Amino acid sequence: MSFAITIENVNKTFGEKTVLSNINIEFEKGKVHGLIGRNGSGKTVLMKCICGFVPISLGLITINGEKMKKVFDTPKDLGIIIETPGFLPSYSAYKNLKFLADIKGKISKEQICNSIKQVGLNPNSKKAVGKYSLGMRQRLGLAQAIMENPDLLILDEPMNGLDKDGVADMREYLLQLKEQGKTILIASHSAEDIEILCDTVCEMDKGGLTKIRGFNI
Repeated sequence: MSFAITIENVNKTFGEKTVLSNINIEFEKGKVHGLIGRNGSGKTVLMKCICGFVPISLGLITINGEKMKKVFDTPKDLGIIIETPGFLPSYSAYKNLKFLADIKGKISKEQICNSIKQVGLNPNSKKAVGKYSLGMRQRLGLAQAIMENPDLLILDEPMNGLDKDGVADMREYLLQLKEQGKTILIASHSAEDIEILCDTVCEMDKGGLTKIRGFNI
């Protein structure tokens, strides 16, 4: 068994407030892992720590066998949706992703267009992203997350703003990514999303984590 994410004795404090307390968990490769909990339970902070956006106070996070530094260190081969995706409002979907892709220079125009098509948007549309609905922005956020074909996806509430058909499309697409061998860590308030998508489920409460389903304990 190999693990995409290993979290060992991770703690995070902001001043005197502890937001993550002694987190220990391993997420197996090639599965969809669910993270549930109320607002303020620590889900988003944990995801930000995994992504390297927030440095941990104590402990160790290992991504695909590579130990992360305590200071800001974004892992390679990682696609991310954390909170509402931010884009340049006057740019089209394609121009936004092209702008981001050019920073690394790793992917082609065709790959950008394919990622936009895969989430149900039109790469040839000139519509400014500032005029998109929240659901369309979520779709574009997923296109951004997948456009470099990462093996690991960290998705915080990816269904936010999607209508019924959009949710069904997103679920189907995430299951297709799992079939391709991707590892997905998803936070959702929807019990139905978690039940349909996830092989394992963890609950967070007051900065702590409990394994609920699917782990070898």
